[in-house]
Amino acid sequence: MRPMKILHFSDTHLGFNDLDVVSDDNINQREADFYDAFAQVVEQIKIVRPSYIIHTGDLFHRSSPSNRAITFALKQFRIIEELGISFVLIAGNHSTPRTALSSPILKIFEDFKNIYVAYEQQYKKVEFDDIVFHCLPHMNDETTAGTQIERCEQNIIRNKKNIMMLHCTVGSSYSMEEFGEWVYPKDKTHLFEQMDYVALGHWHGFGKVGKVGNVYYSGSTERTSLGDKRNSKGFALVNLEDGFQIDYTEIQIRPTLSYEIDCQDFESSVEALDLAGIKDAIVEVRLTSLTPLQSVDISTSDIKQIFASAMYVLVKREFKTSEDTQMINDIESLSLEEYFIEHIKDESAEGDFDRLKGKIQELFSSYEEVSDDIN
Repeated sequence: MRPMKILHFSDTHLGFNDLDVVSDDNINQREADFYDAFAQVVEQIKIVRPSYIIHTGDLFHRSSPSNRAITFALKQFRIIEELGISFVLIAGNHSTPRTALSSPILKIFEDFKNIYVAYEQQYKKVEFDDIVFHCLPHMNDETTAGTQIERCEQNIIRNKKNIMMLHCTVGSSYSMEEFGEWVYPKDKTHLFEQMDYVALGHWHGFGKVGKVGNVYYSGSTERTSLGDKRNSKGFALVNLEDGFQIDYTEIQIRPTLSYEIDCQDFESSVEALDLAGIKDAIVEVRLTSLTPLQSVDISTSDIKQIFASAMYVLVKREFKTSEDTQMINDIESLSLEEYFIEHIKDESAEGDFDRLKGKIQELFSSYEEVSDDIN
């Protein structure tokens, strides 16, 4: 009997694009990065040859993806189909239409021999000789979800392996504030103990959830935001041959790096930067302790030149104020009133600052009143 290994990946978000950078093939570079990440997983599938493949939602970034995203997906699925490995996937919130008038995109895979899809906000059982996949795709409301979880509980088969597939938040009550997302009910977590593996999608970092040792998010295969830079990307390989064992395999994606330049000592801070590994990376640069006058002198183009070998550079400016730090991403966000007040603080004689500051605030207040009357 062959070892029972399940390759679990999720949240591939095919068709995602960002940053207005064009690749050599004349498509959005970030969109191309997501295609490359998916293709890397397919190459690993060829090597690992798992017993089953599962994908727990958000195959596409949109419920109506572009022709390019659909064409890419169909090509990759044909490669998997030719391997003869059964592939079970469920819809995520990004791939679920908001109304019944739109046709679910996952229907395009229904004619594949070895591809099994669950997408209509309903529980679906996919059963083989030795294993049952209990598919719970994205649900647009928690009432529907509760009914479908009950159907799952009624279909557990004791003499086979049972795998539960979900696309939702498990283990916490907060959400990503995306349309229709739902939180798995706490009073139904006992169902996890009856499963050999609970495969999760929706959250983009790999990791175990809750007290039961077999409940995992596989994470996404690429980063959809700079806030996700702490997570590596890849897939999980679950071995159910002798108990439960899970291993994580990282894939190679475009690095996302963060730097800070302290503008209290700008030149020294720049000289201390470690720029190893920035080639073709996405770079976030924070200019801290800025005064308005400094921000005029330090142009965004000058900062980008320091990181010239990066694929993309985002510059954030953090201004020193008397109370706290204000963050803005663009010099245009700086008000003229702040500029003049900062200027006179540096230039005015002792004792004159408060008087001049009041005059400036009075002038700008009068200007705003006149502007409102005109408009």
